[in-house]
Amino acid sequence: MKDPKGEAARWLAQAEYDLRAAQTNADNALYSYACFIAQQAAEKAFKAFLYAQGARQVAGHSVGALGKQVTKVRKHFAALARRASKLDRLYIPTRYPNGLPDGIPAEEYDEQDATVALNLARQVVDAIKKELNV
Repeated sequence: MKDPKGEAARWLAQAEYDLRAAQTNADNALYSYACFIAQQAAEKAFKAFLYAQGARQVAGHSVGALGKQVTKVRKHFAALARRASKLDRLYIPTRYPNGLPDGIPAEEYDEQDATVALNLARQVVDAIKKELNV
């Protein structure tokens, strides 16, 4: 089994990197990618927490589902997990035209979408960092 703290640190470091990448995309008006990468940051932060608890494998990409797993261990994450689950709406349609009824992702997402996604992801990353004392 991998070292739980070491594995958590790897996932949290990637979550922080993803958060910076999402902000860079937003700053450059690449809003659909900012939204998707924000979702990725929250996903990886929740996975970091679960690895820190000793999980051997954390499967799935749903922020909502991962948040529920985290909440089973730490009840105080319930409200954040519910809010962050909205990021799941950004997993597919931000990247694939067939995830939208019309148009393309590059034209469907705007600065407000990216701002909301970044704020949610930042809340998750910051909460996990605090919980893991890093």
